Amino acid sequence: MRAQDSATGSGTIAVDAGTEGTETSPTPVPGAPQHTAEATAQAPSAAPDAPQHTTEASAPDAPPHTAQSPARRGTLLAALGVVAFSLTFPSTAWGLESFGPWSLVALRSTLAALIAGGFLLAVRAPVPARRHWGGLAVVAGGVVIGFPLLTTLALQTSTTSHAAVVVGLLPLTTAVLGSLRTGERPSRAFWVAALAGAAVVIGFTVQQSGGALTSGDLYLFGALLVCAAGYTEGGRLARVMPGWQVIGWALILCLPLAVAGTAVALPLEPVHLTAHGVLGLVWVAAGSTFFGLYVWYKGMAEIGVPRASQLQLAQPLLTLAWSFLLLGEEVSAAAPLAAVAVLVCIAATQRTGRRGRAAPRSAGETRPVRS
Repeated sequence: MRAQDSATGSGTIAVDAGTEGTETSPTPVPGAPQHTAEATAQAPSAAPDAPQHTTEASAPDAPPHTAQSPARRGTLLAALGVVAFSLTFPSTAWGLESFGPWSLVALRSTLAALIAGGFLLAVRAPVPARRHWGGLAVVAGGVVIGFPLLTTLALQTSTTSHAAVVVGLLPLTTAVLGSLRTGERPSRAFWVAALAGAAVVIGFTVQQSGGALTSGDLYLFGALLVCAAGYTEGGRLARVMPGWQVIGWALILCLPLAVAGTAVALPLEPVHLTAHGVLGLVWVAAGSTFFGLYVWYKGMAEIGVPRASQLQLAQPLLTLAWSFLLLGEEVSAAAPLAAVAVLVCIAATQRTGRRGRAAPRSAGETRPVRS
């Protein structure tokens, strides 16, 4: 879409330059202004590189950072998603104070689907084309059902600090799947920085948990795979429809199953309502599932799946901070050093990611071109 917009914009500027006469023509021909104007107007078809020079000459006051604003906006949106996600594990731990794991996941999906459905009805969003429902099913299975359920089961036996190892591996896994699925081609330096960041996060979280494996590790690794698949497919779909509609329709797709799960789980699992439990449920439904995924998919559509995924390297450290502040879990003194190392790796991935280009997967699909 951006490549097409750019091409259109260049053509328009070239026509305007042609109407200004011979002042913008690099080689004016005295005595033949009509031919010079015609030559200038025909320059885009005769010399494809001419509009670039004409643009600079005819628009000297153009904002120098206009082309970079989508990338900056996308980075900010994806970062907001990471902050929202970083509260998921502590909020889930709170929710488990009041609900059983199956009840919590079912209620979470049901409430989030009702919120999304209200927005979809309010704006009269069109129903996605049939070809997109397969991708929406992957999003639903990965980030609406799979990841919440598997991590909630894992948190019954694991601390949030130990569960953060999943998020430490998630950025790299998402970048790999995104590169294969969407045609992104990050540079070699990108992968070096991504691997370094993943190594820092994994080493820190394993050290933080004492290096011990728990019975919930299988749940955690399963959550890693299904969530990476959901992120990748959602990022691809966010290029053809608004990001909030991607997660909105995925939630609607899960609504019948979520309602049935709620009806079955609530009578079977004890419910002890507490302020923490209710607040945790509200956040994982409205904050993590709806708002977080909305800004996350919108950001991925702007900057690409691999670059956005590396912002999640900061998520485990944010989760550890929330765990200390909200749950009282102990955090080692190595956290500041790990945070600095991870931020350096994130900066490297964002810088090197700009050199990558997206290879279209099909003739009818275009990808943003990075400068």
